[in-house]
Amino acid sequence: MEDKIIATYCLCDDLCKAIHAPGDPQQKMTDAEVMTTALVAAFYFRGNLESARIMLKTYGYMPTMLSKSRFSRRLHELKDTLMELFHFLAQIWKALNKDALYIIDSFPIAVCDNYRIPRAQLYQGELFRGSIPSKKRYFYGLKVHLMITKDGQPVEYFVTHGALSDVEGLKYFAFDLPEGSIVYGDKAYNDYKIEDLLHEAEHITLLPLRKKNSKRALPMYVSFVQHYYRKKIETAVSLMEQTWPKSIHAVTSQGFELKVILFVVAYSLNCLFTIL
Repeated sequence: MEDKIIATYCLCDDLCKAIHAPGDPQQKMTDAEVMTTALVAAFYFRGNLESARIMLKTYGYMPTMLSKSRFSRRLHELKDTLMELFHFLAQIWKALNKDALYIIDSFPIAVCDNYRIPRAQLYQGELFRGSIPSKKRYFYGLKVHLMITKDGQPVEYFVTHGALSDVEGLKYFAFDLPEGSIVYGDKAYNDYKIEDLLHEAEHITLLPLRKKNSKRALPMYVSFVQHYYRKKIETAVSLMEQTWPKSIHAVTSQGFELKVILFVVAYSLNCLFTIL
């Protein structure tokens, strides 16, 4: 635990210095310390910021810990810096992914149980009611769209309302990948126009699983490879969700989305610590 805390702080501190974000000299805690505390909460306390604050102060890691409310305000101000950390790690994963194979998928994050939807405060409206075809059930909340390497490291992600379909979400991926990359997906990502555009403009091959009536059927050996790599993203999502609480506690929608960012960044950092 101690090695991971120190490594996380050093990485956050170097990032803040690299993007020229020294912070106010009168601050009791640096930006790197605030980010480290939040990531420790995602690592070990299922996103409970208060538990992370108490632990780091008690054991002397952060002796000048901020109050609960002040810490929360500072953390919200660092949302963009956390995203910079994610993008920095993504560049590492793309550089290490010599085969240039990627997989995309989405997974739901329920804000509340179905019977509590009328009383939901964080989000309201039918836009947030989505379906999970594999489980034949509905959920109410957000959907995370994720792209990983063939080894399970995340390189792109974004959050949408739960009702957005995967094929619509395909339009929001940046596809900031090297030329010649191959991107696998499930049957929900069949969009011939986007496939042609990616291949023509970026020389990126999008190869989702084909439906039975597809006009662009693929050979059996390609389908076998697609199914093999599909399991990679399912494993990545499963590992990510192991550190999540049963329900993410937040007072505002911004706080809820911030915790989602923390869990995704923490998973990417765990991938880094695994190979070091």
